[in-house]
Amino acid sequence: MIVVEHVTKNYGKKTAVNDLSFTVRPGVVTGFLGPNGAGKSTTMRMIVGLDRPDTGSVTVGGKPYRDHVAPLHEVGALLEARAIHPGRSAYNHLLALATTTGIPRRRITEVLDLVGLSTVGRKRAGAFSLGMGQRLGIAAALLGDPDVVILDEPVNGLDPEGIVWIRNLLKSLADEGRTVFVSSHLISEIALVAEHLIVVGRGELIADTSVSEMQRAASGVVVRVRSPRASELARLLLDDGVTVESSGGPSELRVTGLEAAVIGDRALAAGLPVHALIPTEVSLEQAFMQLTHDSVEYEPTAPAPEPAGTRQEVTSR
Repeated sequence: MIVVEHVTKNYGKKTAVNDLSFTVRPGVVTGFLGPNGAGKSTTMRMIVGLDRPDTGSVTVGGKPYRDHVAPLHEVGALLEARAIHPGRSAYNHLLALATTTGIPRRRITEVLDLVGLSTVGRKRAGAFSLGMGQRLGIAAALLGDPDVVILDEPVNGLDPEGIVWIRNLLKSLADEGRTVFVSSHLISEIALVAEHLIVVGRGELIADTSVSEMQRAASGVVVRVRSPRASELARLLLDDGVTVESSGGPSELRVTGLEAAVIGDRALAAGLPVHALIPTEVSLEQAFMQLTHDSVEYEPTAPAPEPAGTRQEVTSR
């Protein structure tokens, strides 16, 4: 378990993290989301002891990272995939880590096989592609068979097959009861693997919730209804806090403010046929954009239109 309690971290006059608190529990994949400059990297660095908070505390497995006697056995982290000696082979990179932390050599072979690098284990890591470097970083994070796994942008550089692989790996680690904390800019990937979300913006907590709850909160209660007697059904459903609009044709309605089950029950009681009840839900990416809109550090601006008559046409001869 990871516990962050009222943590603040300043770099000069810049506040990277401000009074941040959350808990990452074992047995589920927890996604860590936020716009650029939200404080995600700083928070992950504090979790693994690379930075110290100015105030507050961070514990992993009940104690600060620096107090773990054998941290690789308890906490595995990938924060920078390229943090390797380019002249070393993948095997020797892992061997250096294993030798200094009391991990048996057989574990090196196991993790190389796990991440799909067994056939290139003796090749120089400096010649690896970005995706292969990611796999080696994940192998290093799992070398000590830790209970807590922290990965920053683990799908970066992976091909589609590799993305499916990491998705399945994260789920299997959580199913084994481990604490799995994953940061990513690919919101669609987080939606496929995470059950819980920590969302930050400008160094502060925005949401600590499940994926489904975050989507539901952003969507509101909106149901598409199809009925051959749509106009009668519309009059029946109108109520305080409920809006009913035509949608896509005379037999279709868009109802906001009523659950699908309530709409179905009212239609049944009135003897009105219903051919479809379709609850609508925004994607996790849309929900994230809504939630973090006011926390984006840099917003792109649309290019100004060119004044009339200033554009020159280029023609080929």
